Amino acid sequence: MANSPQARKRARQSEKRRAHNASLRSVVRTVIKKVQTAVQSGDTEAAKGAYSEAVPVIDRMADKGIIHKNKAARHKSRLNAQVKALSA
Repeated sequence: MANSPQARKRARQSEKRRAHNASLRSVVRTVIKKVQTAVQSGDTEAAKGAYSEAVPVIDRMADKGIIHKNKAARHKSRLNAQVKALSA
């Protein structure tokens, strides 16, 4: 347990940041699932729309350091491949 005032404050800050980052990671997972759901339903237009909404969210979280930039690129690449395969 934190004993000094500084350590107590850092513990409070860490918990607050952890909760905020968890919320942002949840947003990323949600937009990814929306694209995958649209792809599985076979709706090309919905999949394209969901993908175009997901890309800026994924990029923003990578910029903030919530997810790694390579992970963001991997998600975008795989989602784009799924959407393209659906329209082909």
